[in-house]
Amino acid sequence: MKNTIGTVKGHAGVLHDDPWSLMDDEALDKNDDQNSRYQILSLESLFALEETQENQQRPYGVILHPDDDPEVLLPWLDSLTLIALQFPRFSDGRAYTQAYLLRGRYGYKNDLRAVGDVLRDQLAAMRHCGFTSFAVREDKPLTDALKGLNGFDMIYARSVTHPEPLFRRRHLRL
Repeated sequence: MKNTIGTVKGHAGVLHDDPWSLMDDEALDKNDDQNSRYQILSLESLFALEETQENQQRPYGVILHPDDDPEVLLPWLDSLTLIALQFPRFSDGRAYTQAYLLRGRYGYKNDLRAVGDVLRDQLAAMRHCGFTSFAVREDKPLTDALKGLNGFDMIYARSVTHPEPLFRRRHLRL
């Protein structure tokens, strides 16, 4: 994917050689060779992969759309290297809830990526919901998006990244 930012141990940076590619069902039906790319499958393709009992040698991920229930991924959470959550519009926040559920309730530990209409103003909130990588809209510069991650990190409420609210975090440091 192009225009991607990743976080490692709280530090954000541009992923210049991001190996992930979003696979459409048509490309999978043609058995296109994607040896150099890691595949992000649709939910339907993931279910089909399970039914055929294919042995995948390389890592794979899945994309969830806003209407998808993240609970359906429970059997695969340990084997999925990446889960991409779709933001169809800037104003559609259902993927925030999906991210929070995947991290907080279901204990997903690997890469959680925001894709779609992802803009600078959303990145800090996305990180606090548990996102670790961001496929920023291609018409937006990554340098500005990085400022969105590094410019504001202090939040008052609990989050996936800070389970304690600010007043408790300050009290613990005294």
